[in-house]
Amino acid sequence: MMPLLAYRDNTCDPRKCSVKKMERYDLVTILPRLRAIPRNTLFLDPTAEQALSPADRDAPTLTVLDCSWAVLDTAIVRSWRRRRALPFLLAANPLNYGRPFRLSSLEAFAAALVILGERAQAERILALYHWGMRFLELNAEPLERYAAARDSTEVVAIQGDYL
Repeated sequence: MMPLLAYRDNTCDPRKCSVKKMERYDLVTILPRLRAIPRNTLFLDPTAEQALSPADRDAPTLTVLDCSWAVLDTAIVRSWRRRRALPFLLAANPLNYGRPFRLSSLEAFAAALVILGERAQAERILALYHWGMRFLELNAEPLERYAAARDSTEVVAIQGDYL
């Protein structure tokens, strides 16, 4: 199992926050400051130039930012060396159902885990919500193809089939 980390800036409603629910079940560690994020983590960042791929499996931890998008445009975030963007996927959460690239933090974690070969862990975290497994159903084909890719270049090529 890959350790999951999240930085949360408390801008969203804690009653609806998927990261807070994951924390209640000991499935993620929430970090209080950006500087507390380990430098060698695999950092999910939608603004990253490189796509997440199975070649990133050696990462010791996986981190998401559960915060305002303004945080993404900071020097601290841009300084992480292993920043990766998720490829094209559709949201299954009730707020953004069917919308591309509008994943909750839970869905982002799950997608990354499937791509990195940790499907059982992805299913475990998705089981927290009644709609969770729908995420895997909705994205079954692309997730399978991304998880079979060799590297980021191949993931981007596969993504092109869906855009």
